[in-house]
Formats: sequence, C-alpha cells, structure tokens
Amino acid sequence: MDDQGAGAVRRGRRIAVDVGDARIGVASCDPDGVLATPVETVPGRDVPAAHRRLAALVEEYEPIEVVVGLPRSLSGGEGPAAKKVRAFAQTLARTVAPVPVRLVDERMSTVSAAHGLRASGVNAKKGRKVVDQAAAVVILQNALETERASGRAPGESVEVVI
Repeated sequence: MDDQGAGAVRRGRRIAVDVGDARIGVASCDPDGVLATPVETVPGRDVPAAHRRLAALVEEYEPIEVVVGLPRSLSGGEGPAAKKVRAFAQTLARTVAPVPVRLVDERMSTVSAAHGLRASGVNAKKGRKVVDQAAAVVILQNALETERASGRAPGESVEVVI
C-alpha cells in the first residue's frame, strides 16, 4: 500500500460508547487495538450520573481516546438522535478532557449487534441487557478496522467548547 500508515493502529486502549435514551453501552479494547470487548451498560436516563460513570470508566481504563457512535440515517444524514449524541459527546469531552473524544458513524451497529446476539443464542429478554454493550463493541471494532485501513484516527474529533 502507498499509505505509510495503513495497517497500523495507534497503540493504546480505547473506550467506545453507544448512546441510547435508556441505556449507554460501553466497550473497550486491548492496548494493541485488536479486539473490542463489552464493559458494561450504563443507565442513560440520568445524564449527569451517566457522565460521572463514564468519567470513572475513563479514569479506570486510561484510554487514549473515547469513541462515540454517531447515529446517521442510511443516506448519511443526521436527525434529532444525532444532534442529541453530538451534545452528549460535547459534554463527555469536557468531562474526560484531556482524553480526546471522537464521533464515528455507527449506522447499523445496533442491528448488527442484535443479529450477532441472536445468532449466538442469546434470548430477546437477556439480549436487551447486553445489546447496547454489543453495539459498542461493533462501533469500536469498526473504528479500529477503519484506522487500520486508513492509518488515521477514525471519525471526527469533538472539540472541547467551554
């Protein structure tokens, strides 16, 4: 490949966040950026409490960045859900600074996660508890693959606005 950085992933753990109204799925990866694994599901209705829990996870895992899934329509447009996630990511970026926060396209991550859980025999009731974590795993795995292919950090950086 011509791109010098292609095939390489920056060394360091990352945390991925799948923001939903009721629940927030969290995943992490190993320091080599090879494998994403589920961490936990954070209750999402109390947003300040959710940010506090995510900040605690950032402190515990010491990631090089936090990746937040940005819900886009299949055509790539952004609706009310994307606006809400952008605001959430902005607050998260202020909360976890200096750790950078990046928004990455998460189209189909929840659908992929739900299909994967069903295929592995997880029933619907149990699946609701873990689908958000599984979606965060899909978001992070896709971000790592994007970085590996391009040699650049995935998505867009969330600038800290004070």
